[in-house]
Amino acid sequence: MRFLIRRCTGCSSYTLAGDCPKCKGDTRSAHPAKFSPDDKYMRYRLAKRYED
Repeated sequence: MRFLIRRCTGCSSYTLAGDCPKCKGDTRSAHPAKFSPDDKYMRYRLAKRYED
């Protein structure tokens, strides 16, 4: 149940549904990815984060 919680990208409310019941916006997982010291793709994720 812990990893089923999702957060709306539009109104920032939390839900268990795939679409936000308040604003009908898109939802994403509210949990970060697991950390691994042997992460092969960390360089790409960090570049994407600081791109803007």
